[in-house]
Amino acid sequence: MRSGDQIPIQSTTRTRAMKRHHTARYYAHRVKESLTARITKLICSIFLFILFVLGLIAFILWLSLRPHRPRFHIHEFSIPSFSQEIGYANANIIFNVTDRNPNHKVGFYFDAMQITVNYQEQNIGNVILLFPFYQEPKNTTILYGNIGGAALKLSGELWQQIVADRTRGTLTFSLGLSSSIRFKIFAWISKHHRIHATCAVGVGSDGFILPSYKDKRCQVYFT
Repeated sequence: MRSGDQIPIQSTTRTRAMKRHHTARYYAHRVKESLTARITKLICSIFLFILFVLGLIAFILWLSLRPHRPRFHIHEFSIPSFSQEIGYANANIIFNVTDRNPNHKVGFYFDAMQITVNYQEQNIGNVILLFPFYQEPKNTTILYGNIGGAALKLSGELWQQIVADRTRGTLTFSLGLSSSIRFKIFAWISKHHRIHATCAVGVGSDGFILPSYKDKRCQVYFT
């Protein structure tokens, strides 16, 4: 071995960690931060628990009430003077619609009901049934009346078209119902909503509703 060669020597010097001495103020601040974090977590947990309980109660109420919108069915619809060529002068539309509340614990307050009749998207008559009523759960209300005189918007030309169309088969009219409605659940009553029902009505050459349209369910929607 050559004398010029040197063996590297690894240093074994250890760096001693220095202890830090904290003041009482530092420890008080740490305790305060820990306490604040715990209180924040506790408040969040309580808030989430309350939300869970309220959601569970709302879900249980929904399952028990099972709210449904009113169901309308067209029962009768006729134009007695349909077979007369000049019958529009004394024309009269007679209608009968059933309004069913299918709910077990939800009632409905109806205001005045507006009835309209359309043929080929033309309004041919309207009338307002001025008898606001409260409909109890599991109850059926009959809405009936007639549209004639000044309320019937029929010209001789339109009447001739209707009479001519009846020879081609079934005539389809549209009976519309519209009213302001409120919901009652126990002692709570909701704000006003607007309900609409549209009933398709097929009429034969004799001017009376066809059997296939009798008691047919109407479409219902809210605005």
